[in-house]
Amino acid sequence: MSQVKENDTIKVHYTGKLSDGQIFDSSLAREPLEVTLGQGLLIPGFEKGLINMEVNEKKTIQIPVAEAYGDIQEELFYDVKKEQLPPDMEPEVGMALASKGPDGREVQFRVSSVHDEHIVVDANHPLAGQDLTFELELVEIK
Repeated sequence: MSQVKENDTIKVHYTGKLSDGQIFDSSLAREPLEVTLGQGLLIPGFEKGLINMEVNEKKTIQIPVAEAYGDIQEELFYDVKKEQLPPDMEPEVGMALASKGPDGREVQFRVSSVHDEHIVVDANHPLAGQDLTFELELVEIK
């Protein structure tokens, strides 16, 4: 039986969990994820976990912070004056915001704290700083 190797295109069902067991994402209610390995589209630990799997194989992998979304980077917290926000916006901690960067790409932020004159936004990936667990089921190797 063939095994997954670098540069294969595969289909995989997954369920991602935080260290407390909370599910943050799952493909079980939709089509499996189809991706070509080796293109930098997956976090490193997820891709490593797929290597050598066989079709219909199931396994659970633990991904440390360094092989997931990395540590929280303090330089990705920014102060934004409230006057720069839309006038009808009432910012709240945890609220998602988006802005266009100088290159025109959209950047996602979360409100980290709200103060009288400004808010602090966090541009880190929402899963940065966390160890992750994934339950994998390899569906197909193309």
